[in-house]
Amino acid sequence: MRPYILISNDDGVSARGINFLIDVLRPYADILVVAPDGPRSGGSCAITSTVPLRYTLLRKEEGLEVYSCSGTPVDCVKVAMNEIVKKVPNLVVGGINHGDNSAVNAHYSGTMGVCYEGAMQGIPSIAYSLDNHSSEADFTPLADAIVTITQKVLAEGMPEFSCLNVNFPQGREFKGIKVCRMTKSRWTKETKACVHPTTGKLYVWLVGNRENLEPEQTDTDIWAMEHGYVAVVPVTLDCTDYELLKTLSF
Repeated sequence: MRPYILISNDDGVSARGINFLIDVLRPYADILVVAPDGPRSGGSCAITSTVPLRYTLLRKEEGLEVYSCSGTPVDCVKVAMNEIVKKVPNLVVGGINHGDNSAVNAHYSGTMGVCYEGAMQGIPSIAYSLDNHSSEADFTPLADAIVTITQKVLAEGMPEFSCLNVNFPQGREFKGIKVCRMTKSRWTKETKACVHPTTGKLYVWLVGNRENLEPEQTDTDIWAMEHGYVAVVPVTLDCTDYELLKTLSF
């Protein structure tokens, strides 16, 4: 029996990344897509609780159904799991994101939100991202690695509440796939204040630079991408600091 994969993203159902992902994985699995009806970047694990959600069937073919949803990436997974699926998916996949989700970016990412929600549901989950924000980004170099990683997870599964954050550097070729850890980093100078030329009112843009706090370390996702590798970070949903747990008392 063919595997069954649920796909969503945070760039919207029409984005080039998710449609390339559908094309790459369709030969290997039956696919259900439930994705936002427009961009939801930076949505993380946000859910919609104040307005109704709507979903619409856009495409139905043998082995493929595609729906748009009015909600967040996590909403899309919840709607899919509770309203649409005929059976539990073998895998949940987020992406392919336009822009990298390495290091601290993983905490803000709606693509990772898809992955986290899949893991919460007890389903092996993967998030795929490319370090290119262009809507016309070329995803073709990613195909072989996506098939390799996806098939490995389908065959071997994942520990409970764990998932994979996979980030691709730009380029036509990669040196290989490197399993690594999340880089310690933070965003700095994150706002730019502006004055509206007509009203004179103040408004703020979110901008900033991501600071690598350990640039000399060679076992991190940022290092891997900077050196031409596909970075694969195993992520756990258990946020407990076990080292601090050993010493903390009141």
